Amino acid sequence: MDSFVAIDVETANNHRTSICAIGAVKVTDGVISGSFYRLVRPTPNYYFRHFTENIHGIGRQDTDTAPTFAEIWPELKKFIGNLPLVAHNKPFDQGCLKATAQAYGIEWPDTEFLCTLQRARTFIPRQLCGSYSLPYLAEFLGIPFDNHHNALADAEACAKIAMTIL
Repeated sequence: MDSFVAIDVETANNHRTSICAIGAVKVTDGVISGSFYRLVRPTPNYYFRHFTENIHGIGRQDTDTAPTFAEIWPELKKFIGNLPLVAHNKPFDQGCLKATAQAYGIEWPDTEFLCTLQRARTFIPRQLCGSYSLPYLAEFLGIPFDNHHNALADAEACAKIAMTIL
């Protein structure tokens, strides 16, 4: 696949609607051509789990003045355009995006959505990469990757993995 948008979300708690960060990386004709990163005031915004804060380092103090998903959606939608989406663990990211859009009464576009995790599980023997998690898969494929659980860093790693295995 030559053109797509790799996307990753981080959440504040167990609610699918609690997106607190969105990262996206656009690939055009096989080359990374743009990026998008926003902190998001989650829905609901009443708590951040310590567990998730420890994973991604984002807390309520970081998002209390951030725009809501509804406020950033027009910009994100324009960034995505008509391109297919790719995520590493599509059920999570797609589920969060759809649930959050629905919470705001936003119609989620019927766009193709692919999964690098599913593809890796199908075509790469586990004993070769050790794990299908983003850091292990990136290392196995020789893709430099730092700052795991930063939505933009994860989206960039996903984009590079997608350019390799999709």
